[in-house]
Amino acid sequence: MTAETGQDFIIKRDDWGTSKFVPAAVPADLGPDEVVFRVDRFAMTANNITYAQVGDMIGYWKFFPAEDEGWGRIPVMGFADVIRSNHRDVPEGDRVFGFFPMSNHLVIQADRVTPEQYFDVAPHREASAPVYRTYTRVSGDRSYTPDREDQHMLLWGLFMTGFMVDDYMVDNDLFGAKTFVISSASSKTAIALAYMLSQQKRGEVIGLTSPRNLEFVEGLGFYNRTFTYDDVDSLAADVPTAFIDHAGNGEVVSAVHNHLQDNLKYSGIVGATHWGATRNAGTLPGPAPAMFFAPTQIQRRNQEWGPEVFQQRVGEEWVKFRDSSDAWLSVSRGYGPEAVERVYKETLEGRAKPSEGHVLSLWEQER
Repeated sequence: MTAETGQDFIIKRDDWGTSKFVPAAVPADLGPDEVVFRVDRFAMTANNITYAQVGDMIGYWKFFPAEDEGWGRIPVMGFADVIRSNHRDVPEGDRVFGFFPMSNHLVIQADRVTPEQYFDVAPHREASAPVYRTYTRVSGDRSYTPDREDQHMLLWGLFMTGFMVDDYMVDNDLFGAKTFVISSASSKTAIALAYMLSQQKRGEVIGLTSPRNLEFVEGLGFYNRTFTYDDVDSLAADVPTAFIDHAGNGEVVSAVHNHLQDNLKYSGIVGATHWGATRNAGTLPGPAPAMFFAPTQIQRRNQEWGPEVFQQRVGEEWVKFRDSSDAWLSVSRGYGPEAVERVYKETLEGRAKPSEGHVLSLWEQER
């Protein structure tokens, strides 16, 4: 069989502004249980840049290794179709949702196949959390609707993180907090968390954002109040507060800690949308900032609730959040290498609008 060809979009791991396309061919002969996906479309958000920033610490660079030394492929969430299969339970034409590289194709080694999903058990991904290796079959996903694929790509993974942060807070009695301060309030992960906190009436939800995004954040309806980063001193310093940081800006973290002092009850790190900012916040009063890792909480809930109950609870909130995005999210599609590189650079440089969601494909036109 003739090998199908395509290309990969790869990034210099020590200089994310340097990128290139390299040719890539699908093997003519597949190994045992190997499956070839044709990557249809994927989402590009600020969260994907965070994957690059913590790629070594959490292992995102290992998902889809690049052949060129010193280069990597950033994971993205999207939809793909099986075009060849060497697994008896994975038919050609199967459409799935999951993590992919910014490429035309992906080869996985499928295992643990059920009507709902299967996993990639290729050796280079074995150490990754199961949620990062799962491919959900649209035919077995009760929350899937074809006309909502764009929102699914753009929001599902970020909503899941927001859902799990809220769940983690509840697991810890909200750390005694009455107010929840969220930085990078216009980012989609922050919006998902604000949605969960406000819907569940956990307490006052406050957003921190840039002047440029202030009006957008205020219009969402998920935050009780919104301040710019220069107005951290306007936060009530006498109220028990949890701080959930999506910005990764050391100056902002320092300002929040020093202003709230002992009334800061929790300081969690979820993202790093301000990747050009100073990271080190120095010695801080209050609790030490702690990295939140969603897969750990997901695994715990799956074990305690069981997969079916977990999926039901997440699914119910997901559909409501997804549908709410009609009021604040505009989807923009782009096709071909030029569009992929342009949107990547816009996202990296912080020029992407929070109200816009980019759905991309390396194919030159819709397939």
